Amino acid sequence: MENKNADALVWNTTLLYPGPGSAELEADFQRAIAEAAAFRERYRGKVARLDVADLLQALKHYEALEELVVKPQLYAHLLFAADSEDETNKRLSQKAAEFGNQMSREILFFDLELIQMDESAFAVYAADGRLAEYRHYLESQRKFRPHMLPEREEALLKQKSLTGAEAFSRLFDEVSASFKYTMELDGEEQEFTGEELLGLLHHPQAAVRERAFTVFLRRHEENAIVFSSVFNTIALDHGQDRELRSYRHPMEPTNLGNEIPAEVVERLMAVSEANYPLAQDYFRIKAKLLKIDRLKNTDVYAPIGETGRKYAMEEARDLALAAYGRFAPDFREIAAGFFREGRVDAMPRTGKSGGAFCMGMTPSLPPYVLLNFTGNLRDVATIVHELGHGIHFTLAQRQIMVNYHAPLPLAETASVFGEMLLTRHLLEKESDPQVKIALLCAQIEDIIATTFRQNVLTRFEERMHLERQEGLLTATRLCELWWEENTRLYGDAVEMIEPYRWGWSYISHFIHARFYCYSYTFAELLVLSLYRRYLEQGEAFIPVYREILASGGSKSPADTVRSAGIDLAAPDFWQSGYDVLRDLLENLKSLIIS
Repeated sequence: MENKNADALVWNTTLLYPGPGSAELEADFQRAIAEAAAFRERYRGKVARLDVADLLQALKHYEALEELVVKPQLYAHLLFAADSEDETNKRLSQKAAEFGNQMSREILFFDLELIQMDESAFAVYAADGRLAEYRHYLESQRKFRPHMLPEREEALLKQKSLTGAEAFSRLFDEVSASFKYTMELDGEEQEFTGEELLGLLHHPQAAVRERAFTVFLRRHEENAIVFSSVFNTIALDHGQDRELRSYRHPMEPTNLGNEIPAEVVERLMAVSEANYPLAQDYFRIKAKLLKIDRLKNTDVYAPIGETGRKYAMEEARDLALAAYGRFAPDFREIAAGFFREGRVDAMPRTGKSGGAFCMGMTPSLPPYVLLNFTGNLRDVATIVHELGHGIHFTLAQRQIMVNYHAPLPLAETASVFGEMLLTRHLLEKESDPQVKIALLCAQIEDIIATTFRQNVLTRFEERMHLERQEGLLTATRLCELWWEENTRLYGDAVEMIEPYRWGWSYISHFIHARFYCYSYTFAELLVLSLYRRYLEQGEAFIPVYREILASGGSKSPADTVRSAGIDLAAPDFWQSGYDVLRDLLENLKSLIIS
């Protein structure tokens, strides 16, 4: 289907439903309610007594119900993300949230009965080849057995979350999306969205960069009561949930879900912190390139040479498609489909969600990409990044529903790998050494942002949750925690502007997904290893990589990447990724000297 709004680059959500008031959407809401009730009537209290053939049928029924339930919710989320100020979108988003909560409570029993059955009964299912496709799903669910509550308690917790953590999460989104900013630029007062101001961190003038970030952060400081209340509530809710479920550490539920042992995550973070001097080394190099004594944190993404130029959306799209096309034609075709079918919403506007994301839905529904394109090189890389997610989601559509979504540590693999392909494509097009320096700087900054910065975010989040156990965190204390963790990264190489104390307040990952950020560090270091293998093996690597993406969530992260010769438990694995960064820094130094 061709998108009638292709030139405008807004979402064509009619691929899902004709409109928010359509009969088809309402019919799916009602059909899901009826089918969930029938599923509960048929299987509740009986799961552990089903023979293998009946359990297989129940699992297939469960997956079909999951797909039916999630479609209207995802549609509502797309509309709300595109315009959270529209009254129809607000009502539909809230209706979908309440519907999703009701449905999850209705079919909660199924996972609980799978998780809570005794070991001998489970062993029979796990050993039967007829359930082979579901084995990883079943085994991964069982890891939560010590932490699950009886169905009644689980249902009550879920029901009350609508007026608890989920309500505060929604408040965060609506307040953030509502902000309008006024700032002087080019001699006149202009109005900006938050994403447009953050885009000015790539502006060639230092004064503009600092003014833009200051205006952005001061608006968040003005709303300190809202943001500190939201963060405290989210942390308190997580702490109470941990206590109820007997988790020992704030990160434990995330680690279990990611199938990554806590000691591996801690090693990842400790190795990252041991390599902070690499980032500081780069910051000193960049200060010399910019001909200043010391960077401010508003200078970290300052353009060098040609990277300061603006890209038209069409040019950025073509660069993204070309980078993927050089790697594999089918990757280019998948990426092009997002634009051709109207599954990209590209430009910033008031009321639209900030940042960027790719929403993978189900094995039978197309993924969508949200961008806030302002025309700098980082935005070109963001297009490639989100299309990488889209390629990942598309290739994984050969999986069944319960195996569709990759675990979080692998969820960023395709996106970060795509950025490496873009940098290679741009570098090989250039012969000017100064432009190559600029592009190499951009690649190094991406790696620093995706490893060290994400490690800073994870440490801040960890400290926030641990300290919240002792009592309320004032806005001042949150600012102090943020400042301290960023100081560890920047050292004496970068001066932080005073308003950056409020840098924590706009990071949506802290609100929407506990400890998501270490997945970026994990993925970047994994990708550096995968990319090195690609350079060594050439085309022979491509089917191995394609299979990693197509695996979705059907295997653990360790099992998924083992086919590429990667051992996540190897003591030096994480350091090997930073060794690649060190090599890039040496390459940069040699270009500067020559």
